[in-house]
Amino acid sequence: FFQETLFPYIKDNVKEYLRAHWEEEECQRDVGLLRKQAQEDSSLDGAVPIPLESGSGEEELERVIQAVVDNVHWQMSLDRKTTALKQLQGHMWRAAYATGHVKGEIFEDVVPAIRKWREAGMKVYIYSSGSVEAQKLLFGYSTEGDILELFDGHFDTKIGPKVESESYRRIAASIGCATNNILFLTDVPREANAAEEADTHVAVVIRPGNAGLTDDEKSYYSLISSFTELFLPSST
Repeated sequence: FFQETLFPYIKDNVKEYLRAHWEEEECQRDVGLLRKQAQEDSSLDGAVPIPLESGSGEEELERVIQAVVDNVHWQMSLDRKTTALKQLQGHMWRAAYATGHVKGEIFEDVVPAIRKWREAGMKVYIYSSGSVEAQKLLFGYSTEGDILELFDGHFDTKIGPKVESESYRRIAASIGCATNNILFLTDVPREANAAEEADTHVAVVIRPGNAGLTDDEKSYYSLISSFTELFLPSST
């Protein structure tokens, strides 16, 4: 869904979005964050700088907007997870969801399973490299309707990268739970490894369209292809 719908939507519409919303405070904050990120990236191969506006007319504005577009495309080509990029993407997706251009696609086993877990006293959180706002849009405008009520909280890369074990310790501290009382579901072995290093339980989810696993990864991790395959103890 992200690779075939959400990310292409950003690439195809970022210039039009910036032109339409450029004067708005939110858009200017987004551009400011991207500009700051571009300065931090200045030593990287292929990095795209974003110049400041001097207020000298429409032609200059177009050059600045094009620089932002090129920067966004460059970051996305490297599959970067910077907060600046995710924030702009989240705001663009908000507009797309609100107008019905996209809906969050939810596998049919997900909602019944989460309802069952919650009835058993468990709490369910989302941790994604997508921003908290992007998460809430996906679940608020989903193919299953608004299912935000099913989640007790949301985390993104502001808590830390998903491939660093300290991020999982921070999440556990934030929700007041020992890491060994948490089950983390992911389709990315590097994330699974980081979570395990923090003493978090892990299951790797096999879904259509996910990247393949090596034989070693298949034999090492607990694998599921549906949430119905998880049998979790009730919370006490």
